[in-house]
Amino acid sequence: MQHPSTTKKYEVFEITMTGKTTGNPFTDYTIEGVFKGKNETIKTDGFYNGGGEYKVRFMPSFTGAYSFEITGNFSDESFSGSFDVTENDKGNHGIVRTQGFHFVHDDGTPYYPVGTTAYVWNLQSEEMQQKTLDTLAKGYFNKIRFCVFPKHYLYNLHEPISYPYEGTPCTFSGDITGNFYQLMGVQPGNNWDFTRFNPAHFEGIEKNIERLATLGIEADIIVMHPYDRWGFSEMSPEQDDLYWKYVISRFAAYRNVWWSLANEYDLLRKKTTEDWERYAAIIVEKDPYNHLRSIHNCGPMYDHTHPWITHCSIQRTDIYKCAELVDEYRIRYQKPVILDEIAYEGDIDQGWGNISGQELVRRYWESAVRGGYATHGETFDRGDDILWWSHGGELHGESPERIQFLLKILSETPGPGLTRKPAMWDEVCATADVMGDSGYYLYYYGFFRPCRRLFMLDQNTKYRVEVIDTWDMTITDAGIHSGTFRIEMPRKEYMAVRVRKI
Repeated sequence: MQHPSTTKKYEVFEITMTGKTTGNPFTDYTIEGVFKGKNETIKTDGFYNGGGEYKVRFMPSFTGAYSFEITGNFSDESFSGSFDVTENDKGNHGIVRTQGFHFVHDDGTPYYPVGTTAYVWNLQSEEMQQKTLDTLAKGYFNKIRFCVFPKHYLYNLHEPISYPYEGTPCTFSGDITGNFYQLMGVQPGNNWDFTRFNPAHFEGIEKNIERLATLGIEADIIVMHPYDRWGFSEMSPEQDDLYWKYVISRFAAYRNVWWSLANEYDLLRKKTTEDWERYAAIIVEKDPYNHLRSIHNCGPMYDHTHPWITHCSIQRTDIYKCAELVDEYRIRYQKPVILDEIAYEGDIDQGWGNISGQELVRRYWESAVRGGYATHGETFDRGDDILWWSHGGELHGESPERIQFLLKILSETPGPGLTRKPAMWDEVCATADVMGDSGYYLYYYGFFRPCRRLFMLDQNTKYRVEVIDTWDMTITDAGIHSGTFRIEMPRKEYMAVRVRKI
């Protein structure tokens, strides 16, 4: 048995043991750990990591002395021990939780999700992965959506660097075009053993989860998806359940993990609502840390009122309206709303991937001032079939810096986030989502471009007023005002006004 003598709060504590290798260790043997500290007792499953090696992982939420006991039929021995947990590093705020319609870390630090999507960046070459991490290090985003399984779709016809199971893939060549549904479909010739995992595939994902944590980025892990020629989307219920339990046992101890049950669950034609509810029950039972949980749609949305769903992960279903529906979603589901797919900045031949950077940034702001959140994606056809939306790498669009600017504005909100406030018909106004009058107001004008605006606020309170150009990323001081007053505007689109009580 090997393990460190100390670890830090909210970090992964890992115990490694040798055990039985006869038969199929992935299915024939069990291993679990119980970890006890003064303030918590956590029970978690371990996993087989190949080569006779078994591991159990734990994430402590408190400092102090801990003890553990490892049991199971993976070994004829029993294992126990102790370790100390010290204070976490600055910047490590623990797991993200929901708080009303918003998000907060374990230590109480507000979290404003400003995310991006790069579905299989983690399954590209090491050089491409590093390019992605270098781009993310610039601080544009604090969440990224990506898959465990490889992806087969437009611009995604090559093989990944690894596969999740032992076996061999089908032989595939050619340029798939035509009908949308022809792009999805298992090809003949796959030869997988769905009872034997490839640990190296999962170790690669874990390495990137850790890299993201170092950058302060949440890993929104898409566990299942329909874009598949290898057969991973058509496994049996027993094979699915084995996969879910293995994924949870490997990833759950990382503080920055989110569970997205599926990207576009409704396109997984052979999965039923009963299947999705069974997967959810497995997460609830097996994840002792209660990481955030969601499920994402293509067409019809899942019923986000289900208690296991912590927040809404939504793809727009209307060609024109998306962020404008945040109000409706909040009322209907009574949970935080993240529009994880609102179309991408780009120029490809698909309508979901050719909006302008200005329109994407507008949708971000519309989402934010209505009390929701949005997710970025980029799909520029540069002739190399490398699109950030799937492969990661480098960004070429105009929106990332503007999205980062919005994150700065959100981080200056008094409280965990924004909520809608009644305003004039041609503006959207938000206030801080706190008890009582926060004295904080954020007005957004979108594609309107007024020459001036009239404000009517409390005449006994002084307010600092600022005019924000959300595209040029400037903040102009418009003075101190009280009561009823007018503010001159630059007659431009995408302007906002921030009013803060002095």
